[in-house]
Amino acid sequence: MIDISELKFDERGLIPAVVVDAVTKRVLTLAYMNEESLRISMEKELTCFWSRSRQELWLKGETSGNYQHIVSITADCDRDALVVVVEPDGPACHLGTESCFEYPVFQSEEREEFSLRGLYRLLQGRKAELPEGSYTTYLFEKGLDKILKKVGEESTEVIIAGKARDKRETIYEIADLAYHVMVLMVEAGITPEDVQQELASRHVIDHKVKQEKMV
Repeated sequence: MIDISELKFDERGLIPAVVVDAVTKRVLTLAYMNEESLRISMEKELTCFWSRSRQELWLKGETSGNYQHIVSITADCDRDALVVVVEPDGPACHLGTESCFEYPVFQSEEREEFSLRGLYRLLQGRKAELPEGSYTTYLFEKGLDKILKKVGEESTEVIIAGKARDKRETIYEIADLAYHVMVLMVEAGITPEDVQQELASRHVIDHKVKQEKMV
C-alpha cells in the first residue's frame, strides 16, 4: 500500500479518478479528487469527489441515493491518476444512465469486442423487436416451455460430448448451452450481474468451507 503523500496531485490539487464497476468492469465515470475528498472516500468507503464546477466536495449519492461503495483504489505507475473500483447503488451518470460513457465515437468492425454482457443486450433487443427470420425471435415467440426444452436438450449434448472427452465438441455444445441459458435469463428477467453476484457469494462460502476442513 502506498501513502496519499506519495500521490502527485496537479497544480489545482486534483488527481483524476476513473471509476469502474466491480462486477461488470465497465468504466462508469471520470471524476477528480483532492487530498481531502480522497481521505473521505477511504474513511467512508464511498466515493467523494471535488466538483470543479461548484468548487466543493461532492459525496456521490448524497442527494440521488446512488452511492458508490469502494472496493479498491489503485494508483498508476506515475502516481498521478487513480482507478476506483466500486459497487454502485444506481446509475453513475447525472442523466440517469449506468455509465457516463454511452456515446460511441468509433468502433472497428474487425476488432469488435465480444462480451457476455453484449450478447445479453443483443438478446434483449431481439425480445423487444422480434425481427423476422431470427432464431432467437422464434424462441421468444414459442415461449418459456420451448426455451426450457432447448436448455434441457443442450445440457444433454454437453454431457454426451464431455463423456466422450471430445474437447472441441464439448466447447461447441457448451457455447450452445450458454446461448440458450442466456435466452432463458432474458425471458426470466435475470441479468448476468445477478448470476455473477450469486457466484461471488458462493466463492466466499466455499473459501470458508475449505478453511474449516483444513482445521
